[in-house]
Amino acid sequence: MSTAQTLDLVARLAKEVALDPAALMAVIEVESEGRAGTMINGRQEPLIRFEGHYFDRRLPAEKQEIARREGLASPTAGAVKNPPSQAARWRMLERAAAIDRKAAYEATSWGIGQVMGAHWAWLGYASVEALVEEARGGVEGQARLMLRYIEKAGLLDPLRRHDWAAFARGYNGPAYTRNSYHLRLSLAYRRHARTPGPAISGDTEPLLRRGSRGSAVAHLQSLLAAAGYPIEIDGVFGPETLKVVLAFQRHHGLDADGIAGPATISALEHALPFGSSPSLWARVVGLARRFAKAFSG
Repeated sequence: MSTAQTLDLVARLAKEVALDPAALMAVIEVESEGRAGTMINGRQEPLIRFEGHYFDRRLPAEKQEIARREGLASPTAGAVKNPPSQAARWRMLERAAAIDRKAAYEATSWGIGQVMGAHWAWLGYASVEALVEEARGGVEGQARLMLRYIEKAGLLDPLRRHDWAAFARGYNGPAYTRNSYHLRLSLAYRRHARTPGPAISGDTEPLLRRGSRGSAVAHLQSLLAAAGYPIEIDGVFGPETLKVVLAFQRHHGLDADGIAGPATISALEHALPFGSSPSLWARVVGLARRFAKAFSG
């Protein structure tokens, strides 16, 4: 699959559920960092993560004893460590599947959306094997699995509204702020939404000033808060937001005009503890190329 085809695929799947393609690209980027697959035994396979505590609770007593003895199961979350390489993770999964295939597949998260196999019935699949088959169906299969989970979990509306905190809470869990999941989503979306290309495009970055409202203001406020400037994130550019923007601009040698334009937003992104954003088109093309390479041939 070529780069353009990959981008068009993401756009098509997003539009099927009335979703901004840039929003879907943002979730894919944050979840997978542009990796859609790995070569295992001569076949391209999705990325996986095996959860030993999930495996443990799905096994009958006699199999549970075997799995615990082999270091594949534990009643404690995190006690069974995932190897750093995907090849080693797939070997771990094969060992677990030799004990109980269904339980092993249910205890694994699959693909670019890292959807747990245990959700197969809830998501409407006939079996966990059917969910796994979808995940092993390339970029499109993985994206469809992720979108099915997003829709079933009631997260399409927050994603359409670009309510990153609400989406992050539902998709990443209540501790989403620990790894700045919502901010990374917001940053990724802003990049993809203003990136020119065949599949994903958007308006240029707006100038935000006193009186502005909406998701762009909430994004600005989130960046300021993450950069260490106490501020309420309410999507309204009022007197307090103006005061904080002026303070940030003065502290970083910018023109203190109280208007958050591209220079201020760029300085904010570079001030974040998890680093600056890469170039726009290079990022989206690089992401698509990695997807295309993973599932070519």
